[in-house]
Amino acid sequence: MNRFALLTLYRSLTRHKLYAALNIGGLAVGIAVFLVLSLYARFETSYERWLPRYDRIYLVQSVWNMPGSAFNGAIPWTMGGLLDQMREDFPGTVGTRVRGGEDAGNVVRSGVAVSEDVAQVDSTFFDVFDLPMAQGDGRSALRSPANAIISESAAKKYFGSSDPIGQTMTVAMDSANSYRVAGVFRDLPKNSDFQLSILIPLAKTPPNENWYHWGSSHLQTFLRFDTPEAARAFERKTAAFVDRRATKDMGKDASRTLALALLPIERGHLEPTGTQSAGQKLTVVTLGIVGLLTLLIAIVNYVNLATARAGLRAREVAMRKVLGADRGALVRQFLGEAVLTVALAALIGLMLAELSLPLVNAAGGLSLTIPYLVVVPLLLLLVLVVGVAAGFYPAMLLSRYPAAAVLASARSPGGGRAGTRTREALVVFQFGLAIAFIVGTMVLFAQTRHVRQSDLGFKRDGLLIVRSLADSLISTPQKRAVMQALAALPGVHSTAVADSAVGGSGNDSSDNVKLPGVAGSGPSLRWIVVGPRFFSVYGSRLIAGRVFDDEHRADDSDGVAKGQPRAIVINRRAVPTLGFRSPEEAIGKTVGVDRPRTIIGVVDDMRFDSPRQANTATYYVYSRKPEELGSSVAALRFTGDPRAMVASVRGVWQRIVPQVPFVGGTADQRLAQFYEADDRATRLFAIGAGLAVLIGCVGLWGLASFNTARRVKEVGIRKTLGASSTDIVKLLVGQFLRPVLIANVVAWPLAFVAMRTWLAGFDDRIALSPLFFIGASVAATLIAVLTVIGQSLRASRAAPAWALRHD
Repeated sequence: MNRFALLTLYRSLTRHKLYAALNIGGLAVGIAVFLVLSLYARFETSYERWLPRYDRIYLVQSVWNMPGSAFNGAIPWTMGGLLDQMREDFPGTVGTRVRGGEDAGNVVRSGVAVSEDVAQVDSTFFDVFDLPMAQGDGRSALRSPANAIISESAAKKYFGSSDPIGQTMTVAMDSANSYRVAGVFRDLPKNSDFQLSILIPLAKTPPNENWYHWGSSHLQTFLRFDTPEAARAFERKTAAFVDRRATKDMGKDASRTLALALLPIERGHLEPTGTQSAGQKLTVVTLGIVGLLTLLIAIVNYVNLATARAGLRAREVAMRKVLGADRGALVRQFLGEAVLTVALAALIGLMLAELSLPLVNAAGGLSLTIPYLVVVPLLLLLVLVVGVAAGFYPAMLLSRYPAAAVLASARSPGGGRAGTRTREALVVFQFGLAIAFIVGTMVLFAQTRHVRQSDLGFKRDGLLIVRSLADSLISTPQKRAVMQALAALPGVHSTAVADSAVGGSGNDSSDNVKLPGVAGSGPSLRWIVVGPRFFSVYGSRLIAGRVFDDEHRADDSDGVAKGQPRAIVINRRAVPTLGFRSPEEAIGKTVGVDRPRTIIGVVDDMRFDSPRQANTATYYVYSRKPEELGSSVAALRFTGDPRAMVASVRGVWQRIVPQVPFVGGTADQRLAQFYEADDRATRLFAIGAGLAVLIGCVGLWGLASFNTARRVKEVGIRKTLGASSTDIVKLLVGQFLRPVLIANVVAWPLAFVAMRTWLAGFDDRIALSPLFFIGASVAATLIAVLTVIGQSLRASRAAPAWALRHD
């Protein structure tokens, strides 16, 4: 392009400032949304890719085949001694184990403990995970059971500016021991699921009796293979390995119940435990698609307005032809102008993305940054593609018009009926996606509101959970002293202890209950050990029978003789699972042929875990001394200010067991962890969808303004022939609404399939009501009417004499 072409572009933009702002602004917003959501998708798919040779590291998954069980599917945990047995059967296996992680241990200083991300690992840890070291040699450091390596943040926290190498610290995990700091590793990046600040050697002596018990879950096992083919070859051998090793604990053909699978470590973030996997991946894919479709809407909007306005330059093109310009020069000029305009929009879009990142990070709890080395080449490619797409049609259309015919015509060509139909089709596409976005936003907000307010089967208000009671460093007498002190606090009405609690704390145990007269081992049920007042503290609803109490001595499972039935309480879902038609029918019945259990009561289902996780059949057993349980979690029913109550409980805790950090919170705080990811995705989706709708409205307003201006004389003739202003408004608004209404045909099926797929990831979900679709269509129609009504009213009020003279 020469300076005359650039001057022409400048004059075109400054002469029609509003249209230039609509064109460039709409595309810039679309590019900004695309960039931000692409950065989010890129971040979520980059987990563990920072590790050297990450593509050679695999997580060993335990894959349970127990339909109907809470533990059905793949979980990222294995028994503690799995790697030892693998090394015995497959010499040369390179692997390591990681036990612990986020808040799994304590650092004790001056008798006071602080929670830390402590993990026990094998001496071969650096054979698999080559963490970048700031000081020392991590590989040699972990060979000594008395050494520890810590992160840079932990080194600064505990040793300040002094050199940490050679200093000692007391780390508690299972038991408190003194360790010598032998290395410092770099802080792990945010795109990592590993929460590690202190690494200590895994003890040679198993920490519990179930370390080599098949079916137990203690830690994560990682293996390293040189090639994917080697990993697949090893995986094919695992079925025979399980059958050979697990026969004692799981019976013949154990691999039919439990299989081992290898998951590439970079896929672990989006494929977590069980049914939550589909939801994680779908969320990332959905937001990535929203960004792409928003960009596509902006491109369509830009092309639509650019082609519509291009017809107004037909006389300019004709004059250039008269003055000697050939078709090739005109094509190059229009394409060059389009590319430069898109480049300006891309620059503004990049600026908007940079300015909006702090707000997006705050709304989504993220830490996104723009990698310019990646983004700038992508934008350059986008500028070329969109510029050519936007400039090609006007260039081809206008450059072929004969100069004499254009100069002799009373009006500029606009593409005729074909051009009008093309623009309407683009509006249908734009608003089809916009309506689908509105439906999606309504469903996402309704679902996230539902899971926060749905009936969980217990009273979540006024319930406090103390997780730290399960710490192995607390003795049974100390647990009893803590519980007595907590019960005496003002505002505390009752307390209870169990081995499971709201928020996923404590044990996750399941058991097969054999049914009388039914072949097989019976259905798998989750089981929970509860202490006195458990059901009253939680406020669970009794459906039939009774709950445990101390008046019935036989309720205590600890005092039941071998072979005698123990009393159990089941939840509502367990009733049909155990073959009963009603809760009343189940009362007094004995199930479990080899280990008999008598049902004394039925309570409503209580959801302690994520709404994405299936709420399964459960039975409860009773213990009068729940403090003696290995994983005992306390629950308190209280009244008053939750923050004041947490502070009071923390004070009692620090007075009685200062060697263990206090970990606790209200039921709502414990449940919030399950909602954060979906809340973040909903906010990002709503932002993207709102801007996509805004871009569509901008495009519709621009087309309305353009088409109304071209029909001024038609309006004058209609008014001369007797049409009222109301008739004119109805005519113009009706014609603009037609593509918007047709857009529902595109939007409804698209939104239905997408939202049904997303909701399928939740066990507790709303119904996909037709009201969402009708409401979205009404909203889109109102938005479209408000967008074009101003232009229609202005045209309808024009005096016929002025309209007929208007050119």
